[in-house]
Amino acid sequence: MTSTSRPPEALFREAAAGDRTALARGLSLIERGGDPARALGRLAAPQAGGAHTVGVTGAPGAGKSTLTSALVAELRRHGEEVAVLAVDPSSPFSGGAILGDRVRMQDHATDPGVFIRSMATRGHLGGLALATPEAIRLLDALGWRWILVETVGVGQVEVEIAGKADTTIVVVNPGWGDSVQAAKAGLMEVADLFVINKADRPGVNDTRRDLQQMLDLTSETAGTPDTDGWQVPILPVVATTGEGVAAVWEAVVRHQAFAAAGGLLERRRRARLAEELREIIVHRLELRARELCTGDRWDELTAQVLDRDLDPWAAADAMLAPVLSVETASQ
Repeated sequence: MTSTSRPPEALFREAAAGDRTALARGLSLIERGGDPARALGRLAAPQAGGAHTVGVTGAPGAGKSTLTSALVAELRRHGEEVAVLAVDPSSPFSGGAILGDRVRMQDHATDPGVFIRSMATRGHLGGLALATPEAIRLLDALGWRWILVETVGVGQVEVEIAGKADTTIVVVNPGWGDSVQAAKAGLMEVADLFVINKADRPGVNDTRRDLQQMLDLTSETAGTPDTDGWQVPILPVVATTGEGVAAVWEAVVRHQAFAAAGGLLERRRRARLAEELREIIVHRLELRARELCTGDRWDELTAQVLDRDLDPWAAADAMLAPVLSVETASQ
């Protein structure tokens, strides 16, 4: 039996014994979804809960990959093992990640204390939104105590991923533009730590001031997020040289201790599990509706909505009607 066809139970057992190939195959199962992914998730769930997840997000070109690589090096200097999930754009042809893990973090590719995996966005339903927490859970269950999740840029998907982390780092560069973009993307609300990367360029102090003002304004206008009073640090970094990276790592450790001590960490994790459950239900309901909406009915209803011949709510009722009738008949 090849490794690609091995049952989830065997892959989980082998990955738990330290087999990196089995771990990679397991993550591939999770990305593809379906029954094997659910079986693997059921095995991982009881053993998860010990890892601390750090999300790294920000504008394209801000230097997230470089910062992530520098953070990995810092963790290794402290004797910590770390897993990295690098969320990349999807290939329009294969659906796979365009940027490979070895391209992004070549310095760590042969380090046995580091595991790096690129994940493709693949769209939303059944893709990143569901696969990422399952991948985190698997790594957690297999004993990885630090998991870094780096996202490709600033957008809805990235904000969602940031919301699935225990500590979220938002990376910007000197200059007003990135600060505004971070505010527009909603990252002001999810940031536990701001990093001004490329701090050897002019404008660092102005960017720090702008970010602080936006943080203050966000707190006043939208209400204080669930932070238990955590004051978001704004730290300058030159990730290419490692300058300031130790301070970032220290801030992450401080946030971990702060969130755990006050109950913030547990509240966030419970909220994430509840949201993940909702996403799974929505995804499975759509799959079931598509399965039961036979023939071209799904496409016909969609076309009627696009042509404004039918309102979306009525179309949704029609699409869900077969599911509801099946459930009613089975009661």
